Amino acid sequence: MKITHPKDFYAGLMFFGFGLAAMVLAFGYPLGTAARMGPGYFPRVLGGLLMVMGVALAIRSFALTGPAVSPIAWKAVGLVLGGVSLFAAVVNTAGLVVATTVLIIVSGLASKEFNLKESLISSVILSTAAVLLFIVGLKLQFPIFPWGM
Repeated sequence: MKITHPKDFYAGLMFFGFGLAAMVLAFGYPLGTAARMGPGYFPRVLGGLLMVMGVALAIRSFALTGPAVSPIAWKAVGLVLGGVSLFAAVVNTAGLVVATTVLIIVSGLASKEFNLKESLISSVILSTAAVLLFIVGLKLQFPIFPWGM
């Protein structure tokens, strides 16, 4: 048997690994029942589903033909992780709107199709959604703007 779809094979391994990790980490929590779920119920069910999906993808990789795995785009990975890190670093001081805008622009730079105008429009829409969801809806205590609204 030969792996003819390497992307599916490695994706299957990744899903299986994350599922196994979720199962192992949740092992010490009580399971409960479907009617009265304990803290370990959801991670175990989700971990099991991820493992099943991983096995299905890995098996599928022997039946289908697909392209090879391309090299990791380290610049894109760094920009996305950097955008998330910047968001976490500035959200309490600069406010949710500024932090969301920074996140979208820095993460957007990871794309070859980056467009500042589109990123700014996305920032307005997503900042508004974030304020409505987290500040108004969930009543989280984040400043909206750096000047304290």
